[in-house]
Amino acid sequence: MSDSVPRFHRCLALGTLFIMTSFEEAKTEETVTCLHLTFYHPGQEEKMMFRCLNFCNREQVRADDTAKFGRDSSVCRYNLMDTRVSRIQFSLQFYRKLHTSECGFEIKNLSKKTKLTVNQTELGHLNKIDLPWKCVICFGDYQILAEIQEGESVDYFETHLHLAEAPILQERCLPSLQPIPENGISPSLFLPQGKSPTEIDENELC
Repeated sequence: MSDSVPRFHRCLALGTLFIMTSFEEAKTEETVTCLHLTFYHPGQEEKMMFRCLNFCNREQVRADDTAKFGRDSSVCRYNLMDTRVSRIQFSLQFYRKLHTSECGFEIKNLSKKTKLTVNQTELGHLNKIDLPWKCVICFGDYQILAEIQEGESVDYFETHLHLAEAPILQERCLPSLQPIPENGISPSLFLPQGKSPTEIDENELC
């Protein structure tokens, strides 16, 4: 009986050592870059142009694939059911930045008829820029809030789509896409004719 006690402790110690060794030797799980995209269109309830988008689950996209958005479902991974949208509206390309381990996205306007605006930068056909970590993509009446959640994996990234109930620019208090003149006063601050200024509590401002 006395010999069984040390034997039990020896087995317990060996089991603990095995678990610790297995845990230490296990591969470190890489985090994955996730691109969150929140869509808004004033006619979305009536026209349901987002009905082919997956708002339920995250989707994995291979790093060497180009994520395309547009009307043509045979070419575009993210299909917008709207005849006013170009066959291929724009694309997002995942890439690794030069001389660094950081990854990012490049956005390119592929529409010949519609200009694309990323925050206050206007892109014509085939123009492309780096996607800021948080920005608003606009074309026509579409507003898409893009937010990059950084990760380590270079094999693939994830997209997570959301649907906004209210206009993104007003809801998120992001910069207006209107150009700001040299005097620094935004056109949105001017009141329409016939309107008298009203007192605003500073707590109500964004």
